[in-house]
Amino acid sequence: MKRFINIVLVVVAAVGIVACTEQYTIYDDREYLMFSDTLSTHMVVEDGRPFGVEVSSTVTRDYDRTYAVEIIDKGSNAIEGHHYRLGSNTITIPAGKLSTNVEVYGNYENIEPTDSLGFTLQLVMRDELKWDLYPEYNRTKVVMYKSCPFDINEWGGTEQKPKYCLLTSLLLYSYPGTNTSYSRLIRCYKHKSMENTIVMDDMFYDGFDVLLTFDTADPAQPILKMQNDQVIGEEFMVFGYQYGDGKILATHSPRADQPSSFNSCQKFAQLWVLMYVKDFSTTIGYMGYFYNILEWISDEEAEEIMREGL
Repeated sequence: MKRFINIVLVVVAAVGIVACTEQYTIYDDREYLMFSDTLSTHMVVEDGRPFGVEVSSTVTRDYDRTYAVEIIDKGSNAIEGHHYRLGSNTITIPAGKLSTNVEVYGNYENIEPTDSLGFTLQLVMRDELKWDLYPEYNRTKVVMYKSCPFDINEWGGTEQKPKYCLLTSLLLYSYPGTNTSYSRLIRCYKHKSMENTIVMDDMFYDGFDVLLTFDTADPAQPILKMQNDQVIGEEFMVFGYQYGDGKILATHSPRADQPSSFNSCQKFAQLWVLMYVKDFSTTIGYMGYFYNILEWISDEEAEEIMREGL
């Protein structure tokens, strides 16, 4: 299945992200200007509010600094004036500040629910402001998705008639236990009392359900949450031996660089999980952070996957 293959490719790419080690570069007090990242993803919301693409400087100044920003058409599939517009072709870093944002207004009505639209921004500045160590940060790729209204019924059914989700998991890739694949077909149904919460039946390992909560407070930043200390499996079943009290626990990652989010238009989510063990109330070991992709699929797709034996 095409979507299944795409998910696997995303997860394989994530392996490289997990494997990277942090490096720190020491620089002098010279002034350099750059985008804060070479790729940023943003939700376009119905109320028309803009999103910001951050630009940073390595030093502060006691005066305002204004620079130009241009759009690079090559490699873009988003059309300026149709899918989006810039608030301005210039940015200003205020006196005493290190950063500011390029404001982008997405056109909600002209973006389809399945669209993934991107364009490239480039800073226009003097050569001495370009940092030779990071020349790629003079540009950034901006990707836009539409933020559709949230409906819990599209993510979870009932125990008698559940929704189906295809999980592809680096946790299962690293600790398969009795699983024969790092992908699982999961039954999803609404929690009876907790708002915007679904039960993921046997999510990672047989016999252990997981609760996921959809935080919809900010439509531009939909967050997927997993309660603390959820039991996802048994130590002996997964590791072959016992570290603590016999249970494997997990929650969503608290790290800012590992966001867990969902897309209501395309019905998929990304979930960073922190996996650990306790000796009753005391944490005695962290097994690591693991990336997971979840894709909600139709009953027909689920039946096909079940026939394939997943």
